[in-house]
Amino acid sequence: MQAVGADAEKTCVNRSFLFVPADSRRKLEKAGSAGADALIVDLEDSVAADARGEARLIAAEYLPGKDKVWVRINPVDSDDALLDLDAVMPSKPAGIVLPKPRSAADVVKLSGHIDVLEQRHGIQAGQTQIIALCTERPEALFTLDSYAGATERLFGLSWGAEDLSAAVGATANRDEQGNWLPLYEMARSFCLLAAAAAEVTALDTVFTDFRDHDGLLRYAARARRDGFSGMLAIHPAQVEAINAAFLPSAAEIERAERIVALFAANPGVGTVGLDGRMIDRPHLVQAQRLLKMLK
Repeated sequence: MQAVGADAEKTCVNRSFLFVPADSRRKLEKAGSAGADALIVDLEDSVAADARGEARLIAAEYLPGKDKVWVRINPVDSDDALLDLDAVMPSKPAGIVLPKPRSAADVVKLSGHIDVLEQRHGIQAGQTQIIALCTERPEALFTLDSYAGATERLFGLSWGAEDLSAAVGATANRDEQGNWLPLYEMARSFCLLAAAAAEVTALDTVFTDFRDHDGLLRYAARARRDGFSGMLAIHPAQVEAINAAFLPSAAEIERAERIVALFAANPGVGTVGLDGRMIDRPHLVQAQRLLKMLK
């Protein structure tokens, strides 16, 4: 049986992925105590081009001996990408976050680079995972089905609205109430569907107003409702709210365990009764997914 109640928070994983600029030792050290399930050391958008060399050195110094620390490199078709990988792979990051892929072909290309570097640095083959930010280029929205079966390294998919809105020339990506405009809601939904099709983790994008705590709570709750397993964060102050929003309640965990146990006790059946209601295979899939969130 999985832990419930307060114990569940200790075992729930992959809810919050906190971005930290790689060019700031101070921010990296502070982020380590923020309580995020994972950190993403950022060598891309939050680092100026002329500061990337120093940022690579800082990232390489920070990574050794740390678990659940990822690195966002620059786009795989850029000169910076190989420099980023050469700098950080000897320090064995948990994974690489790939921005602006055009399709899963870019993830496969990245995986090939990682293959070489894992072998070169004595890292277990396949250990380094990949998260792709799969909607940042307009053409990427037409290739999202390509991620299914692309590489075993693919851990998850997330999406972004800022680069996409810049690419299409939009002046805003949210309406006056703060809701995504239709194009970006579509990109969000397509990311979720692509992750489900590829059977990988779906992470919702950042909530950019880190001072709007109530807005973050609503956004994170909606993300979990819609099927995302976690989300990205841009400030340590966001981590607690995100972790709380994606933490299953004791009642949810207990019900999921009962559903799994009922089907295990009745192999081969299509439906079982639980608390006066009929439970079928989709309920089992949902229960298994919830319990998979826990160690």
